Amino acid sequence: MLDINLIRNQPELVKEGLRKRGEDPSIVDEVRELDAERRKLLHQVEQLRAERNRVSKRIPKIQDPQEREAKIQAMRELGERLKALEARLREVEDRLWERMAWIPNLPAPDVPVGEDESANVVVKQWGELPEFDFTPKPHWDLGPQIGIVDFERGVKMSGTRFFVLRGWGAKLQRALIQWMLDLHVEKHGYQELYPPFMVRERVIFASGQLPKFRDNLYHDAEEDYWWVPTAEVPLTAYHMDEILREEDLPLRYTAYTPCFRREKAAAGRDVRGMKRLHQFDKVEMYAYTTPEQSEAELQKMLRDAEETCQLLGLPYRVVQLCTGDLGFAARKTYDVEVWAAGVGEWLEVSSVSNVGDFQARRANIRYRPKEGGRPRYVHTLNGSGLGLPRVFIAIVENYQQPDGSIVVPQVLRPYMGVDVIPGSG
Repeated sequence: MLDINLIRNQPELVKEGLRKRGEDPSIVDEVRELDAERRKLLHQVEQLRAERNRVSKRIPKIQDPQEREAKIQAMRELGERLKALEARLREVEDRLWERMAWIPNLPAPDVPVGEDESANVVVKQWGELPEFDFTPKPHWDLGPQIGIVDFERGVKMSGTRFFVLRGWGAKLQRALIQWMLDLHVEKHGYQELYPPFMVRERVIFASGQLPKFRDNLYHDAEEDYWWVPTAEVPLTAYHMDEILREEDLPLRYTAYTPCFRREKAAAGRDVRGMKRLHQFDKVEMYAYTTPEQSEAELQKMLRDAEETCQLLGLPYRVVQLCTGDLGFAARKTYDVEVWAAGVGEWLEVSSVSNVGDFQARRANIRYRPKEGGRPRYVHTLNGSGLGLPRVFIAIVENYQQPDGSIVVPQVLRPYMGVDVIPGSG
């Protein structure tokens, strides 16, 4: 949620930010009109309430019965006018809140301007792409061949975009989750949380998922439960309606959750294999900072995501997203994409974003400055650390051997108990 004062006082700045995103800037004028009407109505309501209170105190002291009755009748009429104004004020406030909820975050000044992903900028590449003396197989062929992935039974149970991991495949997934959590806690300085996988609607709204992404979310039709599309959602709400101490910032958290997405926006894309699913696992990194800390924290989170790829021995590149490809709540984002040799693609395994105070305003999360003064909104940041099963895909495809076996990355061997996942040969 943007600061209403920014929209009031710098409308052209907000419009320019929306234009860079490819959004219609006319919503700014609509919000300013609603805000002006709200303030006018609020002033009228406050005046009538003050008048009613003033006269109500005088009425018992009036001796003349006719004068007293006249005042009482005047207060009845004032009450009706007040009731109508209050109803209109509620309507305008609801409309203002609804329209503001549709305005995305403004891009940071150093974000490259572009219409879509074609204008994204590769800022770094690490590692050599693997070379083979045989044709590497994609995971959708190799996984079933060696018995670690079962697509057919996943579809039988749940439909398209589902699968079952078997044996060493299930253990590899579990090992990745455990190792990534340990890495972020023991080396990167995050505290592990195990949050609920279902949350209330207000929590979904606070993170910026509603109202824009309602069609891509799973929720209970009878109760206020929403399945989390990412651990970012409950981690945003962890300090909802709290005032933190500046001395305690930054606060860093990591969490594993399954993630649930309807993928309506991706209909027809990446339908084969494990690249785009309705349910997938992810380890998330999350931070609460002061505004002054947030850019440095973004770079730290990006380094943490990169190191996770490096330790797994996965070649990757870092891509800065342009204005037209930013997520709704983000003001600046870097994607980390690993190379998967079987499919011959760069696969996004982390998206690291500085959200500024956008989520904090929705979730009402503030901090009290050390020097005193009024509480201020925190900045929040999030990043995948990393997302599965695309990391799973890259390991299976990049580490495959001619006989179908898969060499286990060194850091995962203590968790797996083997150096090589057996092949079919």
